[in-house]
Amino acid sequence: MKTIKILTDFNEYPGLRNCSISENSGELFYHKILNGQFAEAFRTNNKLVVDLDGTGGYASSFLDEAFGNLVYDFTLEIVNNILEIISLEEPHWKSMIEEETFKQWETRRLNNQAPKVTASHDSWFRNVGGKLVEDIWALPIVA
Repeated sequence: MKTIKILTDFNEYPGLRNCSISENSGELFYHKILNGQFAEAFRTNNKLVVDLDGTGGYASSFLDEAFGNLVYDFTLEIVNNILEIISLEEPHWKSMIEEETFKQWETRRLNNQAPKVTASHDSWFRNVGGKLVEDIWALPIVA
C-alpha cells in the first residue's frame, strides 16, 4: 500500500481547478503525482491512500479536477477498488469526492466528455480495455 500525503508530496496550499488559472492546481496534482501513483497501484494490484489532511484547505474545484480525472482515465469501478481517501480534519471532502465527483465524472467518461487540459503535461496513464496505456491523451486548450 502506498500513501500520498498532499501536504508533503504536493503542496501545503493546493490551488484551484486548472493550471491556467492557478498554481498548485488539481490538474497539476493529477498529472504530476496522482496519475502515476495510481497507475502503479493498478499495475501491482495494491491500494493507494490519499491523505487530504494538514493543508491550508481546498477549493472544491481542486478535488473535483484531481479525482475526477482519475475516474475518467481508469473508470469508477477501478478507482473504487484501489483508492482510499483519508480526511480526519475535513471528512466532508471525502464524502463530496466519493458521492458527487466520482459519479459525475463516471457519467462524463461514459459520454466521452473529456477533461479540459490547460497546460502541457508529460504522458499519463489511462486504462484502455483493462490495460495501462501511457500517452499524451490531450493537448492544452489554447485561449
